[in-house]
Amino acid sequence: MSHRKSISLKHGYFVSALILLLLLVDVSNTCTATSSQLTPTNKRVAFPSKDSKEHSSSILGGFASLSKKKVRKKRGKDAIMVRHRSVRPDNIRGGESESAPNNEKQQQQSYLKKIRRTIFPIYGKDEVHKFLLIGSIKFFIIMALTLTRDTKDTMVVTQCGAEAIAFLKIYGVLPAATAFIAFYSKMASIMEKKTLFFSTCIPFFIFFLVFDILIYPRRDSIQPSLSSVQSFMGGATSGGSAVLARIISNWTIALFYIVSEIYSSVSVGVLFWQYANEVVPISQAKRFYPLFAQMSGLAPVVAGQYVVHFASKAKDFESSLHRLTAAVTFAGAMICLFYHFSSIYIEKTEGVVMSSTDIVTAKKKKPKMSMTESAKFLASSQYLRLVAILVLGYGLSINFTDIMWKSLVKKKYPDPLDYQRFMGNFSSAVGLSTCIIIFFGVHIIRILGWRVGALATPGIMAVLAVPFFVCVFMGLEKSSLLNVAVGIGTVQCLLSKTSKYALFDPTTQMAYIPLDNESKVKGKAAIDVLGSRIGKSGGSLIQQGLVFIFGDILSATPAVAILFYSILLGWMSAANKLSGLFLAQSEIESNNRKDQPKGK
Repeated sequence: MSHRKSISLKHGYFVSALILLLLLVDVSNTCTATSSQLTPTNKRVAFPSKDSKEHSSSILGGFASLSKKKVRKKRGKDAIMVRHRSVRPDNIRGGESESAPNNEKQQQQSYLKKIRRTIFPIYGKDEVHKFLLIGSIKFFIIMALTLTRDTKDTMVVTQCGAEAIAFLKIYGVLPAATAFIAFYSKMASIMEKKTLFFSTCIPFFIFFLVFDILIYPRRDSIQPSLSSVQSFMGGATSGGSAVLARIISNWTIALFYIVSEIYSSVSVGVLFWQYANEVVPISQAKRFYPLFAQMSGLAPVVAGQYVVHFASKAKDFESSLHRLTAAVTFAGAMICLFYHFSSIYIEKTEGVVMSSTDIVTAKKKKPKMSMTESAKFLASSQYLRLVAILVLGYGLSINFTDIMWKSLVKKKYPDPLDYQRFMGNFSSAVGLSTCIIIFFGVHIIRILGWRVGALATPGIMAVLAVPFFVCVFMGLEKSSLLNVAVGIGTVQCLLSKTSKYALFDPTTQMAYIPLDNESKVKGKAAIDVLGSRIGKSGGSLIQQGLVFIFGDILSATPAVAILFYSILLGWMSAANKLSGLFLAQSEIESNNRKDQPKGK
């Protein structure tokens, strides 16, 4: 009996051990299924599923009726323990250690995206190709402009004197530009866009090539001598008559100067921006145009160093002109090629056809106003009068110091090759500083305000002009004073031009924003007419009068200094008054926008 009991008891122990073993296997399977559901980013524990419960119940069979509640309690405790074990600190740290590198990579990628968005916000293969094609057009336009500008200044200043620039702008450039605009308007009405571009661009480069090959080598045989011209003009040896005599006796150089000046106005304003405005939508223009400015700033650096290290190393100026013309011709060919390729690419990718003459007929044309109409419209608004004074102030003041500085440079570098080398370095410095200042100019206006941005350019010109005029007053017989005067004049001219591009132009354009539509359109048209004509021509006329009175521009330094600072004072006073009006108008416009109902 006892033996049977011991057997049954052993059998019961065996069954109990078997049941316990099955329970342990079931719990381990549940834990395995639970742990497989855990991820580094989702650490929630899945409790035992319904299927696992049914499986354990089927295994227990008849024994489950007595111990079912205990098993459930035990499994519940095990699941809770599993859940607590799955969210232990070491497990959490392990998940974070796996996700930390991913977060660091994401942060690095976000930083790189921000840097790229700031430096080169062009996205996609099509946009990059489009930007590079159109930007290359402007690069080579500015490259040719820089080379021809340095060449014309070198020839005119060294052969005719810096004073001749004022005469050429009035009696040569102004009538030639007027005739060109009339001729271009006629061509634009009968030619397709592509034909008009090539018909406008190619003749300039043909002239530069013909001048180098045919005209300049034969200048002595086709130009009258200086003595014959002076005798014809009554023996004029000084003053304005002498300047005119030198211009006539070097009429080929004067012709090159006039054509180069027209090219500088037409190439950027007509050839490039007209094409860019037609094919670049507003959404892209906000990102493309600042980078176009950066590319145009790099072109003078390349052109200037080409002049310094290659063109000016020739044995004489005629050989140097051959090298310059080769670079100018190459730039002209690149302009035409990139225009051709960009037109084909844009037609292929965007469907913009450039063969029609009325692509921009939907755009509003800028109103053309005469001098009288412009003056009347400006007289009706104090705000617009102040903006006009700013534009006139820069146009008049920059002409005074520019011609005086070039006279000093000629005095220091009388040889054309030396003068050319100096101007090449100056062009490179202007391009590089323009790139830098344009990048930071927007932030200066944003941080310091409109008033500081508007007063920066006249302030820089006023401060740097003091030592410049002092050196001229002290006399230029000593080479040390001449070197100091040339150095200060170079810095003053350099910073005047770069601050104009980075600060003066943006603040002037911002001044139109709070005005009504009529004042924006008509006011800007009126200021463009008066600013471009009176600012440039007025300064040249004043200097002509000074040359006739004093004999040359350096002898007229006291009068130039008085006029220069008088103009700067008027300019700064107008900027200060305009700042108050600008803030008031901006506040009014802001309040009007807030008062407008939403949806309008």
